[in-house]
Amino acid sequence: MNIQIKRIYTAPSPSDGTRILVDRLWPRGLKKEDAKIDFWAKDVTPSNELRKWYHEDMEHRWDEFQRRYQNELNEHHEQLEQLRGMMEDKKVTLLTAAKNELRNHVIILKQLLEK
Repeated sequence: MNIQIKRIYTAPSPSDGTRILVDRLWPRGLKKEDAKIDFWAKDVTPSNELRKWYHEDMEHRWDEFQRRYQNELNEHHEQLEQLRGMMEDKKVTLLTAAKNELRNHVIILKQLLEK
């Protein structure tokens, strides 16, 4: 399984492989036809409540956010298995609008999918 993470605003590339958007909300200012996504995995993103809570104080809530998000992901076993099936022996790019490339939900999701 070859998974990379990329901001949705970065131009699509043939090296992206299967492009999967993993944000609950559609990225601002981006037309759907320009995004060139293959799948939109809304169900494996943080709940609106968790996302809003984390964004109130991202610097201090990262550790707790990770724990809560992993708990939410445990409730989405079917969707995770669907993603794993899409990734078998393929290159996949998980796409997000998140600005912080080191502390966002996609990092956690990628780690879980690679297990």
